[in-house]
Amino acid sequence: MIAYLLLSVFPAALLIAAANDIYEFKIPNWISLVLVGVYPAAGLAVGAGADILMEGALIGAAALAIGFGLFAAKIIGGGDAKLLAATTPWLGLGSLGVFLFNTALAGLVLALAMRMFRKLPILPVYAHAPWLIRLHERKKDLPYAVAIAAGGLISFSQTPYFQLVIGG
Repeated sequence: MIAYLLLSVFPAALLIAAANDIYEFKIPNWISLVLVGVYPAAGLAVGAGADILMEGALIGAAALAIGFGLFAAKIIGGGDAKLLAATTPWLGLGSLGVFLFNTALAGLVLALAMRMFRKLPILPVYAHAPWLIRLHERKKDLPYAVAIAAGGLISFSQTPYFQLVIGG
């Protein structure tokens, strides 16, 4: 029961990050901290070995370094870099490629959808939802946590923790 509860933190955190990024163009640090903090506890709860925990930690450290390089180059935002780094340990090396592909594909769909949305005129109904106006007017910004969340959720069933829980 505890294993399922701790395992549910991953999809819940990704959904909260995506919603917050759409709403405010920000990903709160506490979401990444929760993902990083619950990762080892979830691993112990599902019976993951030290090798799986260490692999995740190393992947997360590498993702953080790469993410901050992309942030420094102004390719992605700082919140996106931290969310990617906090997400990758959960995925493990085996499903990392699938996650990155799914995230890139979701990012492409997101970019196309945002482009079409931003070509439409601002409707009067948006006055009741200021976040829609922000989403419409910030033409160079993309709430990429949506793509990260989509990639993570689509790849979740292939993660080592999920496989341990379902007996795969």
